[in-house]
Amino acid sequence: MPLVSPSIHAADFLHLEDEVLVLERSSADMIHLDVMDGTMVPNISFGFPIIDAVRRVSSKPLDTHLMIVNPDRYFERFASSGVDMLSFHLEAAARAGADCAVWLRKIKALGMEAGLAINPDIPISTVFPYVGDADFILVMSVFAGYSGQQLIPDTFGRVRELKRHLLEKGSSCKIEIDGGVTPDNCRRLAESGADILVSASSVFGSDTPEAVIETLHCR
Repeated sequence: MPLVSPSIHAADFLHLEDEVLVLERSSADMIHLDVMDGTMVPNISFGFPIIDAVRRVSSKPLDTHLMIVNPDRYFERFASSGVDMLSFHLEAAARAGADCAVWLRKIKALGMEAGLAINPDIPISTVFPYVGDADFILVMSVFAGYSGQQLIPDTFGRVRELKRHLLEKGSSCKIEIDGGVTPDNCRRLAESGADILVSASSVFGSDTPEAVIETLHCR
């Protein structure tokens, strides 16, 4: 049964507290926060004021996905905001000339779970060297930046390939899927090896978000 991490990227920000409280009452395991800077991806989302506000009204773990350049500049600030899980893109480390393993260890040293994210056009094997340092690998099933996209079908094979590698290594690293996750494909994702499912539009675009979250657990 996968964990479910609804993303507030598709929430009604005019009534954000109400939206977060819906998640608080639901069976969601955590709350996903998409932080975008308009450079790493072609969109801008939100920053620390929103994260701090969500933390004040929610007791659920905050699962924060950084789609920004130079994310290491802000690791300590995210930790002080009460973030529990923090992921950055492999591409951001490459752009900065940094070692992903060093960044992952820094995040863990700050008391957060550390995740490494990759876009759909990056070979899944690229993350293999880092599974010993990562607590989770975030496999993007759409190109990062916008909600409402359809899941790329190649995702299922990529998840299976990563899961095989983790099993061969005896790794406890989890697989998180982000993008186009719906009640129609969640079971297939779980059967492929996904441990955490991120969903934005399917949850917040529904009149019954709590029921959608329950369905995404694939019980």
